[in-house]
Amino acid sequence: MRITWLGHSGFRIEIEGAVLLVDPWLAGNPMFPKGRETEATRGATHVLLTHGHGDHASNAVAIAKQGGIKIACIHELSEVLEAEGAATIGFGKGGTIELAGARVTMVNACHSSSIDFKGGLGPAGSEAGFMIAGEGHTIYVSGDTTVMADMEWMGDYFAPDIGILCAGGHYTMDMKMAAWAAKRYFAFRTVIPCHYRTFPLLAQSAEELKAGLPGVRVIEPEVLDPITL
Repeated sequence: MRITWLGHSGFRIEIEGAVLLVDPWLAGNPMFPKGRETEATRGATHVLLTHGHGDHASNAVAIAKQGGIKIACIHELSEVLEAEGAATIGFGKGGTIELAGARVTMVNACHSSSIDFKGGLGPAGSEAGFMIAGEGHTIYVSGDTTVMADMEWMGDYFAPDIGILCAGGHYTMDMKMAAWAAKRYFAFRTVIPCHYRTFPLLAQSAEELKAGLPGVRVIEPEVLDPITL
């Protein structure tokens, strides 16, 4: 299994037979190097979207159309994107879909969701996270969220060993809160922070996360540098 950061909250996850592009914001992302888009999207089988904000979803339709692949996301957002010509898989929280051998379950998040990149604000369902299972691992992709009580049952039920956690603060939980949640509700072996370093108002390092999770492997990712697990 390989996990590759695309900057901000974007990831390329190669698991089982799937190559999942999670929140692949490439164009306009100040962390993503121009001219390397093909490297990020080559061989992708599906796009996964946690919610409708532009720093997560604004490139999804173009990427899906170019690759001839489907976008999996919450039902209401899937309807909006399908109206733009994308092929979609709409599902809901608690629902599980199989994508090329990987099992993806949508779980709760606590944030907001709207189409905010077309002028004005349009409805986009609600925000979500994902549990992605395959190859003997379960990955918790938190999406944009703060700490929430749902993390307790999610940790018990799914027992994820890898956490991809938003931790930049301001719009989401910060490094200290993410560390507290990881320690309180989960038993991660590996944690990868995201939604940080992109803009000055977000956290620029994960040192506080590392300090709060002794014994856990906290990996500060580098854009387009694959992590093999």
